Amino acid sequence: MTELTTALKALSDETRYTLVTLLLKHDYCVRALARQLDISEPAVSQHLKLLRSAGLVKGEKRGYFTHYSVNREILKDLGNKIIVLADTVPTGNGCQKNKPKANLFPERMVSFEDHRN
Repeated sequence: MTELTTALKALSDETRYTLVTLLLKHDYCVRALARQLDISEPAVSQHLKLLRSAGLVKGEKRGYFTHYSVNREILKDLGNKIIVLADTVPTGNGCQKNKPKANLFPERMVSFEDHRN
């Protein structure tokens, strides 16, 4: 799986998306995030683990607790890739009736004359 799809899958869950939006506003520890979202601390930890593995969130040990923040560079890069995707200009006419099939592998084309001998 590519970094792009890993990050998109991590953000596709509503709870993880909410975690990222909270962490964009303020750094939080697991306990504070659990209170904000009204879910258990182990559930928050599992969501953060997935977000960390996608590179979207990073943790910093502060005393006894680890405070989490968003890796903004990765998030900006993800946003730029989505913008490039959205700005992709269609080429050709797409689907047409009676359109000749595209030759996807021209180097593998062999004519009948090549096999007559």
